Amino acid sequence: MTKNVTAKDSNTSTIIDLETRNVNKHYGDFTAVDNVSLQIEKGSFFSILGPSGCGKTTLLRMIAGFDEPDSGDILIQSNSMLGVPANKRPANMVFQHLALFPMMSVADNVAYGLKQRKVNPAEISKRVKNALESVDLGDSGKKKISQLSGGQKQRIAIARCLVLEPKLLLLDEPLGALDLKLREHMKVELKQMQSRVGTTFIYITHDQSEALVMSNKVAVMNNGAFEQVGTPSDLYYHPETSFVAGFVGDANRWKAKVTQVDHVRCTTQVANGPALRGKITGTKPIAVGDDVDVFVRPEAIKIIQGEDKPQESDNSLQCRVVDLLFNGANSAALLEDIATGKELHVALPQTGEYIGLQKGESLTIAWSQDQTHCFSARSKSTSK
Repeated sequence: MTKNVTAKDSNTSTIIDLETRNVNKHYGDFTAVDNVSLQIEKGSFFSILGPSGCGKTTLLRMIAGFDEPDSGDILIQSNSMLGVPANKRPANMVFQHLALFPMMSVADNVAYGLKQRKVNPAEISKRVKNALESVDLGDSGKKKISQLSGGQKQRIAIARCLVLEPKLLLLDEPLGALDLKLREHMKVELKQMQSRVGTTFIYITHDQSEALVMSNKVAVMNNGAFEQVGTPSDLYYHPETSFVAGFVGDANRWKAKVTQVDHVRCTTQVANGPALRGKITGTKPIAVGDDVDVFVRPEAIKIIQGEDKPQESDNSLQCRVVDLLFNGANSAALLEDIATGKELHVALPQTGEYIGLQKGESLTIAWSQDQTHCFSARSKSTSK
């Protein structure tokens, strides 16, 4: 029997399509999922982002019904899924290896699940047509799978799930087998598709770019628990833990010790290195003498040239140019702190103002205290 509970956010009337409550999963002494709770609103594109082995696929498999939690509850639109087999849940999964049937036409691949459910032929024909149109392949029903491109196969795998009208579409790193250019294209395709069909997408990935580009909200997972759940911009500009700051986007990082605390800011001393001042960030308090992790994004750092000087309040370093890393819009300079030998990445704007930089050149870099995040080195992940 299913168990009914309230499926609305306590502060709004938003419908919650998926809720997990204190879900745990252990394999012997290893904790794969550690007390995870979350709510996903209806119609969201929600990504779970984390490194290999962090527990994200285990969590997805429990949502899909392939594994059962050791404790806690999983609810889809108010109904507990505990004990409900995968084929009875209102959720379908798209795997990295798409498992399309090469001997069947595109339309027959999409219709397969409906035929298994013994839906009448007229209804199957109608729903297959609608599903193919929803992924912009309405004229491809008669084609063989071998006639499709990699991106088209991906869309057929999604159509095969959507035709069953699931409440949730679960995607387990589905772009991992595609080449880089096609992956970039499919990120936009999937985002637009989800917006068009309105089905709740739950997307698993270790690729931060996929999560940030496509998602309304992202949960960053580490060691079986959620470090932070928020919008892509929240995670990038307002990380709550040093893990999130280091995992989401590029960042320069120092280990330091706190020498002074002033309300929301602190001064830190890097061993045999610079004193850096920045914002106290995260959920753990910081006191004089604490070890901290200090982060600054490459694009927050300015190279000081000509007669320009850093602001008095800025952090600044004397550096040497090690190399120039051309990558189009993501080009960067690889610098070395002259005092400590630490390597730093500094983003280069596309205006051409730094085009004259030369290897071995000495220069000054500077960045604002507001762009400097200081986290207690004792920060631990917590489920949200």
